[in-house]
Amino acid sequence: MKENEIKQLFKQFEAIACEHEGVECWSARELQRLLKYSKWENFSKVVEKAKESCKNANIGVLEHFPDVRKVFQVGNGAEMIVDDILLTRYACYLIAQNGDSRKPEIAFAQTYFAVQTRRAEIIEQRFLEYDRLKQREILSETEKQLSGILYERGINDKGFAIIRSKGDQALFKLSTQKLKRKMGVPENRSLADFLPTVSISAKRLAADLTAENVQTKNLHGQRPIEKEHIENNLGVRKIVLERGVIPENLPPAEDVKKVERRLKGEQKKLNGLSATKKKTKKR
Repeated sequence: MKENEIKQLFKQFEAIACEHEGVECWSARELQRLLKYSKWENFSKVVEKAKESCKNANIGVLEHFPDVRKVFQVGNGAEMIVDDILLTRYACYLIAQNGDSRKPEIAFAQTYFAVQTRRAEIIEQRFLEYDRLKQREILSETEKQLSGILYERGINDKGFAIIRSKGDQALFKLSTQKLKRKMGVPENRSLADFLPTVSISAKRLAADLTAENVQTKNLHGQRPIEKEHIENNLGVRKIVLERGVIPENLPPAEDVKKVERRLKGEQKKLNGLSATKKKTKKR
């Protein structure tokens, strides 16, 4: 395909994209036209093959191929309603993979939607990484506040470390040190830096409950506060287990410091590109 043809197809695919309930999607009827299928009957066969591929991948077909109705103006103000299908990026990608690759439009679509799908996956991954970093920051702040509250009630740094370790034992059924060894966490690093987001959130909830109840119940001294923290972690563990998650069996996540450095590096590159574009425009 020539460069101008590729650019034209790119504009056409972008132009027919729409948003449905916050999800970018394409109309099957309009995609049929772009992919040069003259008859809906022929194109629907490709759609069915794509649905089968989706099903074989254990991915919900209805989430990616929801049926809708489309209204066409047929002249003199009359309208005709036809069946249509909204297609997610992934659905379009599967259709392209199951289409006639001899068609230049299909070959283009295979690349276009593969890139689009990969881009969406990368964006989703970045959101998850940012969320994990945010949860880790909140946990650090929560534990700092809890430490201050306990200090006012006669608990020193050593006592707080013991209380926190007893909480880990209740939440994970393993001591902090044993869990660190199981997850391969370096001895000089915090366990929370390698926990997945759900475990970080669980620790934070238990710490929040302890901070609240220590003040509400006016608890003082190591034993009562230690007992309170253990009970809160056991309560959180029960909730997590009821949702089918065994926290001590979750695999370790990437070191948050590495994630933070990578995200900062990517942001720095984006800022550099943005600055370069601005300079170019001024010239």
